[in-house]
Amino acid sequence: MARQAKILYQDQLAGYLIEGDGGYVFKYDEQYLKLDNAKPISLTLPLSAYPFHSNVLFPFFDGLIPEGWLLEIGEKHWKLNPRDRFELLINLCRDTIGAVSVYPIEEENNG
Repeated sequence: MARQAKILYQDQLAGYLIEGDGGYVFKYDEQYLKLDNAKPISLTLPLSAYPFHSNVLFPFFDGLIPEGWLLEIGEKHWKLNPRDRFELLINLCRDTIGAVSVYPIEEENNG
C-alpha cells in the first residue's frame, strides 16, 4: 500500500510525495501551481503540472532528514527504522529549518 505525505512550502500546501511499489512520485498541487507567487520547493523539482518520478527517495527530500543526535532520538524514542527513509522523513520533517515541511497523510479507514 502506498504511503503519502503532504509537502508544505512556507506553510502552504505545495504538493504530494507518494511512495509506491515503483519508487517515488512528487506532484505539485493544482491550486498551488495557480498561485501568482508559487515557487518550486527545490531547483531539482521545478514547477510543473506533470509528476516527477524517482526509483529512490528524491535527494531533495532525503536531504531534509536530520542527522546525528536528532536522528538518534527519532530512532530510539519513536522506534523508527533508520533504513526507512520515507518513515524518517514523515516523522522528523514536520518542523524543518527551511521553507519546506512534510506531513504524513493518514490512510483512510473505510470500515
